Amino acid sequence: VAALQDEKNSLMSENEIMNDRLEQLDDSFDDPNTVVAKKYFSAQLQVEQLQEENFRLEAAKDDYRVHCEDLEKQLIELQHRNNELTSLAEESR
Repeated sequence: VAALQDEKNSLMSENEIMNDRLEQLDDSFDDPNTVVAKKYFSAQLQVEQLQEENFRLEAAKDDYRVHCEDLEKQLIELQHRNNELTSLAEESR
């Protein structure tokens, strides 16, 4: 029982130390002058910029897809027209 109580006291002490460290880390995020906070805000800004870039690229991809579909339709129409004209040219000969 005594050994278990010692272990419990040790774990409670370690838990308090960890909670104190956690509070210190939480406080470092709140203070914009700490290195951790600066890195965090820099990373957050970079994520936002990358999300905006991703959105822009997705929109451009969609635009290119529509343009490609239009070009494919034009190609099919021109191929049909070419076949018709080739047929007419052969008949004329």
